[in-house]
Amino acid sequence: MDVILKAANVMDRLARSIGKLAGWLMIPLIFVIIFDVVTRKIDATRLYFSDFSIEYGYSISTILQDLQWHFHGALMMLVFGFGYLANAHVRVDIFREMLPRRRQAWLEFFGLLILAVPFLVLMIVYSWNLVSLSYSQGEGSESLTGIPQRWIIKSFVIIGFIFAMFSVLATMGRLWVYLKGSAEQQDQALSGLAIFTDVQTELEKAREAAERALREEEEARDRAGNGG
Repeated sequence: MDVILKAANVMDRLARSIGKLAGWLMIPLIFVIIFDVVTRKIDATRLYFSDFSIEYGYSISTILQDLQWHFHGALMMLVFGFGYLANAHVRVDIFREMLPRRRQAWLEFFGLLILAVPFLVLMIVYSWNLVSLSYSQGEGSESLTGIPQRWIIKSFVIIGFIFAMFSVLATMGRLWVYLKGSAEQQDQALSGLAIFTDVQTELEKAREAAERALREEEEARDRAGNGG
């Protein structure tokens, strides 16, 4: 169980680090959007960059528009895993919230195992095919004056799904430890899980405390029996 927790912590840190780092893409994205609007909507700048495009053969407006969706795409893909770990995605689970915490854990675990993992495996495989095809074809912008080498931005699809897989596997590992581990291991696993509802009734708290006390008593008996 300790090995599972350590592996989950490593995958969690990787996914969170990439997600937080990707958040900085919002700053250049904002500047690109502002610069694009200024160069297209203000007459002086529009005429200047039109002359620049004619003279040098580069369309600043087209490049800026390509950059906008490049930044959008990279930002969206790289924060998927972080969003799941932080439970920031949309959940329509009014029935799950009424279940005890352990049943919520089992439901989440099997949902990830049956739905999330196969989906992410397929997405990683097909994303690799998408990128390799783009690279072999030398795909670039649809505009002749846009950004070339489109396989670079498409590779963020693979990267994003890989880190989303890390997030899912980390959550599954912690759920398994929470469901099957010792009391101390359960506390460690629970500290890294954000999928549960924050509000617990007093009855549920008392039930969990009683279940934990029973498990600790059984573990103590097992240790005493093995020692005897």
